[in-house]
Amino acid sequence: MNRMAAITQFNMFDKKGRYVFTLRDLAKIFFEDSAKTLQAGLNRLVKDGILTRAIRGVYVYALARSKDAYTLERVVLALRRGEYNYLSLESALSAYGAISQIPMSRITVMTTGRSEEHKTPYGVIEFTHTKRSPEQILQNTYIGDSPLRQATMKTALRDLRRVGRNLHLVDTTELQDESEG
Repeated sequence: MNRMAAITQFNMFDKKGRYVFTLRDLAKIFFEDSAKTLQAGLNRLVKDGILTRAIRGVYVYALARSKDAYTLERVVLALRRGEYNYLSLESALSAYGAISQIPMSRITVMTTGRSEEHKTPYGVIEFTHTKRSPEQILQNTYIGDSPLRQATMKTALRDLRRVGRNLHLVDTTELQDESEG
């Protein structure tokens, strides 16, 4: 993989607003490279600071001009393609002002995939499995400014209770205001 050719490719994607890639994406972009050559090239690009390895198999173009505040969420979307994922629990309740503390460098995501936690250079991603159907997920979430769907306040609280999380940070006056509105 030629460094300048790689930067040219990444810049083309960056102009379209894309700067997070899976290993599979990169194998399609640099299809002429064998798996071994691709991995060696990616290792060099990471060492040179052109790519950042977010987690195993997911890379972020470090020189991207389109990079925004949602890099961690874009990593979620790349990591969990083919699954339903949405911001919920403490992340969603914090956005609604229903909990007093704002989770810093951490997002809580409900997923149809397995529960796990990933530490990345951009923050921690906490996945919690849900058995909800895709229809239920779509009915109880919405698309906002974020690339990930977001739970309604009612759904985020329900998820928090369902997974057995501590409710002592929840501001009940905010929840009452929501149910009255």
